[in-house]
Formats: sequence, structure tokens, C-alpha cells
Amino acid sequence: MNTTITDKQAASVITSKELLEHWKGHRGLTRRVIEAFPEKELFEYSVGGMRPFAAMAKELLAIAAPGIRQIVNGNEEELNENLDQATTKADILKLWDETTAEIDRYWPQIPVERFSENILAFGQYEGTVWSTIFYFIDNEIHHRAQGYVYLRSLGIEPPFFWER
Repeated sequence: MNTTITDKQAASVITSKELLEHWKGHRGLTRRVIEAFPEKELFEYSVGGMRPFAAMAKELLAIAAPGIRQIVNGNEEELNENLDQATTKADILKLWDETTAEIDRYWPQIPVERFSENILAFGQYEGTVWSTIFYFIDNEIHHRAQGYVYLRSLGIEPPFFWER
């Protein structure tokens, strides 16, 4: 049997709410990776010239909530990874939780039809709303994988990646 799927049907493969829950699953896992680091190594340890994981976490923080705010409000924000207030693991975890809460607040304000609109994230990155959100998620996965390498090289078992 040959079935044709319309654009409208294809758009219903995953709902906005399901996409948010998927991302939050990744955010929860990344949070557990941050928690797994010893304080000093979170900020100082690196492998092969990569940045310490705290710097990667700050990048993720600089993207997530500001990116969703921009999608909702249309106000362009500069990408700012210099989170000077994040000087301890507790600071990063607190900001991580605040960012997740902000995503939760703003997400329901994204109408479904907006997901296919073109935007210029942070005034530099062109794409649709959905491709931009996918980038946020993909970037988090990429950096979390670097965190896994760091943890393993420190002799620390990272959280199971499938437990989201």
C-alpha cells in the first residue's frame, strides 16, 4: 500500500510539548553531568586543548533562555557567554535550573505556526524556529559528550546517556 503523508500530517509527528519534554530530558542529563564533576576540575580540567566543561556549560546557558526569549519576543539578544556570576558548581547548577524554568515559562508562548518561520538567532544564525531549537539541543548533546570524555579521563563514571 502506498500512502502519501501531507505536510500537515508530517507536522504532527511530534508536538511542541513533546519537543520541549525531549529537550528537558537532555537538560536534566546535562545537569547530572555538571553535578558529576569535582569542583576544581569543572573549571580547570581540559583534554586536547578543549575548554573546561564549566565554559561549555556557560555557553549552553548563554544560548538556551536568551534564544527562547528571542523566539518569543523577537528581540535580538547578543550571545554572551561571559557569565561572571557563575564561579562555582553551585552557581552553574542554580543558573541551569533558572534557565530551565525560564524555558518552561516562555515555551507555551510559541505558537505552533511559528516553528516554520525564519529567524536570525542572536543576529547571526539564520534558520527556522524549529531548526534553531534543534541546534540548541544538538549543541548541548555535543558539549555533554565532551563532558563525558572529561569525566571518563578523570576516572568518573558519567550518568547513563539513555536516562533522560
